Amino acid sequence: MKKLLALAAMLAAITCATSAAAAPDAAKVEKTYSTTCLACHGSGIMGAPKVGDKAGWKPRIAKGKPALYLSAINGVKMMPPRGGNPGLKDDEVKALVDYMVAKSN
Repeated sequence: MKKLLALAAMLAAITCATSAAAAPDAAKVEKTYSTTCLACHGSGIMGAPKVGDKAGWKPRIAKGKPALYLSAINGVKMMPPRGGNPGLKDDEVKALVDYMVAKSN
């Protein structure tokens, strides 16, 4: 029984560590937002929805996150792919979308 409990505790620790590693680092997301997204999404330049503008984001959010992710990854209208930062990985772009949606919903 002790071995079973020890195994369960070890699996729980691995699961927590894996989840923490998979979760985006909030500070990194904020920093990337500030250096990549803020220039347009902070001021609304070229029609970009301003972060925090619920009315501006509402129709975009209504399309669903998969559509938002695709727009951010591939570019849309005046926005270049990956917000002009080709070094961003898909998961990083998705985390940025999640960050902006959370602040605008």
